[in-house]
Amino acid sequence: MNTILVVLLVLAGVALLLMEMFLLPGFGIAGVSGFACLVGAVVVAWACLGQMAGYITLAACVVLSAIAIWGFLRSKALDKMALDAQIDSHVELASNRLKKDEPAEPAKEEASQGKKEDK
Repeated sequence: MNTILVVLLVLAGVALLLMEMFLLPGFGIAGVSGFACLVGAVVVAWACLGQMAGYITLAACVVLSAIAIWGFLRSKALDKMALDAQIDSHVELASNRLKKDEPAEPAKEEASQGKKEDK
């Protein structure tokens, strides 16, 4: 019974950590719960199954977490979730436009006024 509990806690912990890293933004409930499940699995294994089982569970938690993260990063699932649209447009800032237009504006106005006065 304790072995099943340890395995379930490890699997739940790894799943919650993956959800926190890739699906849910920020440092939230899923990350804290995942870490608590992994720590709980090690504590239960150490207390109920013995010292050697505690060491094995600790190593399994680290290795399974690393493999799960590496596998998820290498899978196509991350590519499907990521936004890959490229934006080709650019924004012309108002300050840049004003700097460009300031010298040209008075000259245009003077030229148009001069034409009106000639008529």
